[in-house]
Amino acid sequence: MVMKRLIGLVFAGALAFSAVAADIVVRIAPPRMVVERRGPPPSRNHVWIQGYHNWDGQHYVWVQGRWEQPPRARAKWVAHHWVHRRDGWVFVEGHWRSVRFTANSTCR
Repeated sequence: MVMKRLIGLVFAGALAFSAVAADIVVRIAPPRMVVERRGPPPSRNHVWIQGYHNWDGQHYVWVQGRWEQPPRARAKWVAHHWVHRRDGWVFVEGHWRSVRFTANSTCR
């Protein structure tokens, strides 16, 4: 019984790792960023999430920016972006990052 659970955990971990490690490489460079007009924020707590070009398997599609509330205090948005690698371009998903402050109030 313990062995079955252990095998299950190893298998689940391998699946999770392979899903994260599977980068999609696009050989065509992404288009230039679209200059968006943003309306007023819904509240002073909202942060602008800039739009980005997404690859749909055949071409780039623009995903519009939006206002969003941070999920926790002192969270900073790291924007979606494309990274050039040897074989082409790889998309890096945007995400919220926790910001820590030192005694000198510098971000890390």
